[in-house]
Amino acid sequence: MLEKIKKIFTNKEKRIENLVSFLIILVITLIIINKILDSSNENNNNKNEIKDDYSAVQVSSENVVTDNLEKKLENILSKISGVGKVSVLVTYSESSSLVPIYNVSSSISTVEETDTSGGKRKTETENNEKGVITDSSSNVIAEKTTMPVIEGVVVIAQGAENSNIKSNIISAIEAATGIATHKIQVFEMGDE
Repeated sequence: MLEKIKKIFTNKEKRIENLVSFLIILVITLIIINKILDSSNENNNNKNEIKDDYSAVQVSSENVVTDNLEKKLENILSKISGVGKVSVLVTYSESSSLVPIYNVSSSISTVEETDTSGGKRKTETENNEKGVITDSSSNVIAEKTTMPVIEGVVVIAQGAENSNIKSNIISAIEAATGIATHKIQVFEMGDE
């Protein structure tokens, strides 16, 4: 084996050819490694941006959902006969979640090379990009939104001293939210 290697490097022309081939292979390898590292860094940056966009949308949509439910319950309950002024607090065990729509693009490029010694190499590079789709106002477009899980409801109402009104409030909340009656607490509103 060593004799074959010595024979290859004894001929000056062959030595120069082999050295040039080695340098070409080295440069190509470095370029490919650099491109792979750059694309993985870009993918990590894009993932971080997507996560930041997603969490900002999740927090803002969660506040809107919880505020809207409390206001809707207050509005409905105040219309029940004898209830009067109402204040509602809804607690959640889980937050809402938003599943954004992604724009996914991928490409594969193939490079075939032949060196001066007749050796052939085939290199395939795959590039995948994933980004969140937004509307013209930079709001994330959602594929679906899951509502937060309601843990309990506390109601303070002026007419809650009456057991029939209290029962009507509990029944209305149960019908509107689907939570069990033991998770609904109704109290009489004190003097302000």
